[in-house]
Amino acid sequence: MVLVSGGLLIQGSEEFYPEEQPVREVAVGDLWIDIHTVTNAEFRRFVKDTGHVTVAEQPPDSADFPDADPEGLVPGSLVFTPTAGPVPLDDWKRWWRWQPGADWRHPEGPDSTLNGRDQHPVVHVAHDDAAAYAEWAGKRLPTEAEWEYAARGGLVHARYPWGDEFMPRGRAMANTWHGDFPWRNELPKKHGMTTPVGSYPANGYGLVDVSGNVWEWTASPWSVSHADGGAEAVLTSSCCAPAARTESTQFVTKGGSHLCAPNYCHRYRPAARQGQTIRSSTGHLGFRCAANP
Repeated sequence: MVLVSGGLLIQGSEEFYPEEQPVREVAVGDLWIDIHTVTNAEFRRFVKDTGHVTVAEQPPDSADFPDADPEGLVPGSLVFTPTAGPVPLDDWKRWWRWQPGADWRHPEGPDSTLNGRDQHPVVHVAHDDAAAYAEWAGKRLPTEAEWEYAARGGLVHARYPWGDEFMPRGRAMANTWHGDFPWRNELPKKHGMTTPVGSYPANGYGLVDVSGNVWEWTASPWSVSHADGGAEAVLTSSCCAPAARTESTQFVTKGGSHLCAPNYCHRYRPAARQGQTIRSSTGHLGFRCAANP
């Protein structure tokens, strides 16, 4: 972890999406925050020590899906599948699929493994899973304001954690989608779609992967704009993540992911935000922890 001295956050942006508005000033106190998202190796130690069973490893409650075939209510999670070519971008079901047997140990489904991915961020974790890990580690999830303040790395009004230019001198600064989403990605990966934590430069506070790689859970309830002051809002669908399958309670996620692309979802920025329901788990959603000084 690194200790980030508190200060005044200029939160949000008026450049991109309405949920990032209005721009406001928020006081943030000193906090410790993880340098990187929790990795598969770290989450494995937690599970070994506690016997924790993630949401994705449990069958969905039939009460939440009264119209579903009971035989289909099996443990699983949402997995991204690139399309064979260009498709309309108005329906996430073209590239997301419900995959029985997908969970943090099997990111693409029951036949996949974590071989070579110990230092990749853990994925397919719901909000309860992230909160349980944080408690076990003697930490907590950061609030939305804390996360954004730390992700900015000391830069005020900058578009990205490193400045205003997406690829300074042609250099890729984060694991995002390069090419035409959802079928052509020009950024090569060795194992799956995520990359090992710290594969790209750190921000001004020494934090890595605050842009791209995986979305990150926070402790803040979702609101449709900053004007709502953090009040919970009704379930909404967002660009990168499918509308959730279960409870409507949502929390803010930050940072964007490897699926964010300029032609579809420009959310790999500190100001960007979206809501996810508490039992949502996908192949591009993880977390990092914080702690009080």
